Amino acid sequence: MPKTKNKSSTSDWRKRDPEAARENKRYESPVPSRTLITQDLDALGQPMTREQLLKHYDLRQDDEVDAFANRIGAMIRDGQLVQNRRGALGPIERMDLVRGRIQGHRDGFGFLIPDDAAADDVFLNPRQMRLLMHGDRAVVRIVGEDHKGRREGRVVDVLERVNQRIVGRYVREQDVGQVIPDNARIHHDILVPEKQRAGAKDGQIVTVELIEQPGKRAQPIGKIVEVLGEHLDPGMEIDIAVRAHGIPYEWPPQALSDAEKFGDEVTKKQKQGRKDLRDLPLVTIDGADAKDFDDAVLCQPKRFGRGWTLWVAIADVSAYVNPSSALDDEAQRRGTSVYFPESVVPMLPEALSNGLCSLKPEVDRLCLVCEMQIDGNGEIKKSEFYPAVMRSHARLLYEQVAAMLDASSEAKNLGYEALLPQLQNLHAVFEALFAARQKRGAIDFESTETKIVFDANRKIESIEPVQRNVAHRLIEECMIAANVATAKFLAKKKMPLLYRVHTGPDAEKLANLKEFLAARGLTMGGGDEPEGKDLAAVLELAKQRDDKRLIQTVLLRSLSRAVYSPNNEGHFGLALENYAHFTSPIRRYPDLLVHRAIKHAVAGNKPADFTYSHGDMEALGVQCSAAEQRADDATRDVDDWLKCEYLRDHLGEEYDGIITGVTAFGLFVEIDGIYASGLVHVSSLNNDYYHFDAKAHCLRGERSGTVHSLADRIRIKVARVDLDERKIDFEPVVANSSGGQNSNRKSNRKPNRKKGKRSKS
Repeated sequence: MPKTKNKSSTSDWRKRDPEAARENKRYESPVPSRTLITQDLDALGQPMTREQLLKHYDLRQDDEVDAFANRIGAMIRDGQLVQNRRGALGPIERMDLVRGRIQGHRDGFGFLIPDDAAADDVFLNPRQMRLLMHGDRAVVRIVGEDHKGRREGRVVDVLERVNQRIVGRYVREQDVGQVIPDNARIHHDILVPEKQRAGAKDGQIVTVELIEQPGKRAQPIGKIVEVLGEHLDPGMEIDIAVRAHGIPYEWPPQALSDAEKFGDEVTKKQKQGRKDLRDLPLVTIDGADAKDFDDAVLCQPKRFGRGWTLWVAIADVSAYVNPSSALDDEAQRRGTSVYFPESVVPMLPEALSNGLCSLKPEVDRLCLVCEMQIDGNGEIKKSEFYPAVMRSHARLLYEQVAAMLDASSEAKNLGYEALLPQLQNLHAVFEALFAARQKRGAIDFESTETKIVFDANRKIESIEPVQRNVAHRLIEECMIAANVATAKFLAKKKMPLLYRVHTGPDAEKLANLKEFLAARGLTMGGGDEPEGKDLAAVLELAKQRDDKRLIQTVLLRSLSRAVYSPNNEGHFGLALENYAHFTSPIRRYPDLLVHRAIKHAVAGNKPADFTYSHGDMEALGVQCSAAEQRADDATRDVDDWLKCEYLRDHLGEEYDGIITGVTAFGLFVEIDGIYASGLVHVSSLNNDYYHFDAKAHCLRGERSGTVHSLADRIRIKVARVDLDERKIDFEPVVANSSGGQNSNRKSNRKPNRKKGKRSKS
């Protein structure tokens, strides 16, 4: 048993606790904070039991003992501490353990994605994955390397089971019922006892609630709690995606009640103590299908010299959503709004998201304002934050603004001629901000989003690219400027907050990238630690080359995913040292946290008295990053489903496309205009033996010398569509000996818009 300090030294933990002020404010009987417990265990150099820790801190009162037990339990649950076989506790980092979230693979193995974004993923073989499901949080011990040189782990503890309910297809074979999860990353089939099938029929889509989680030798068991319907019912793809990815979609009654109690209008009491900006001609600029308007802008030139004052007013969600309230708990659980074609699962109830917090025209709204002084070079020279009350003077569309700013356009009689000078001011500050963006070397990838257009029966009518215009970029630069000013302000005030962090390529990806560029006669500056401007310079050089799409694709894949973290590591892609999300608190929880930090700092309060500590922000950063990933996965699933459904009606038809991925088993091709992706299997290529060159990103024919490379153009035919697996198989249309195409080629007429087989509800 480790020696404990004498009473005089152990009972002074309140003086040593760096978060004592915050703990005293939050609790009547405070106990040592998470930070102090972690620091002490680290300093003691060995694990300690709960009893030893109680003596160490001289905690004797029943309420202290209970509160301390709850804190230890929460730290174990969150993966900050782990308990060994002797019941002793220690920080995960000191016990050579790794915590993170599980990412399953359809083939039965999986990976632990560490909470530490800089750490390598840990491979988990199928035997270890028997204990786990995709999305779970776990702690693993590194036991060596697999045959590919990857870190391999063994499960020590499961911290969190996220799959309480799973959506899938109910199947009955020989009087045994099972649910096959729709999410291919969940490789466990769930056994459903006969008395728990709730009348579900073979082949129907259902939601099953787990009664027993998987074990080393046990199959998970569940009961059906919801029968969603048949596979091709309208909207089924969204119902499945929401449930398959565990996106909260049902509102707790208390959260709805709290949102509705504020009414439809801002009260006089709520306006007190705020700057009155109702006479300023702030406007919102959004897409035609936007329902929640959380940002408004205004720009005015300085009277003397070149420069502007830019106002970015953001809906003050924090005025209605208080920490630890039912509304806040649910917003934190959701983390973000999730947008599907013609549908949204909001982070906040509609009474707030589409009502009282939406900056609709000609109504009073509470807002938090970032007022910036920007010089002629696009640099923010000064910024100020304050709560205000505003009235949006107009709701403008991107297309309207672009037309009004186009000197050659005949966009007249739009009804907003009086706002044209203001829009021209916004365009002027945008040009300065964008020039500064280019000067600092921000990476600017070309990408295309798509919009799925439905008919009255929700049958897909067309898939169209979304065209970005100058108005999109104008708003984007204004929002980036406000986000930069926010991060700088809060960093200066030493406030705990979530930065938007984007790191550069890791060592392995960087080495592969440089080798790839060298093979194409290109070099990248920056040595072993390149900056965003170094990659931007390569992109600029590639613009005039035939292989520019290939170079952009490889560069993009070398980058990591942006995450939320209280540790400011900068934003590599935007080439910024300070960046935080401030502009969308209606739909992103990190922005709401940032608003609370701004208000705390503006009121002159100390960082130590803030509701959240650095440790709290670490946990919230992991949670919010996971929620964002969850939303992206769900929207991608729906997009893939709808594009599969669309192409089911076009089997055998031919399209031009571009190779977006090369593997040993074939080519992934994206169809022009539709942006649906499918696989050309290696067996369907010309009669030859093809060898995969990972470094060159190509397949090379042994006999013919034919090369299929990333970003090459190719003509394909739709051969097969599997809606269950969200997979599309293509076959190449190969030129014949006379120089034409194969005789089975269809004409270049537009695809037949015949009605599909989707049933109506």
